[in-house]
Amino acid sequence: MTRFTIHDLAGIIDTRAASGGDGSYTRKLLDKGAEHCAKKFGEEAVEAVIAAVENDRNHLIAESADVLFHLLVLLKSRGITIEEVEATLAQRTSMSGLEEKASRKRD
Repeated sequence: MTRFTIHDLAGIIDTRAASGGDGSYTRKLLDKGAEHCAKKFGEEAVEAVIAAVENDRNHLIAESADVLFHLLVLLKSRGITIEEVEATLAQRTSMSGLEEKASRKRD
């Protein structure tokens, strides 16, 4: 099995975002704006939740791939890189999850 990472996917999204034309689903999503990308991400997340509740392993794997793709497209639409998200994750994992959660500012 070939190793494919989230960075590979982010690179493909970057390339397709920079392309023009009607041949790119990624480009079409981005052209519809961040709000559309957010809605699409939400739809895919709900589908992943349903697959998890139904205990359908293969469906959950497929929907998880959709969630990751649409999350990266959403981030791209807002000018956020995967590296920025990773930096936040790295910062959060420097302490226990309970400590990290308690340290967040409350709204």
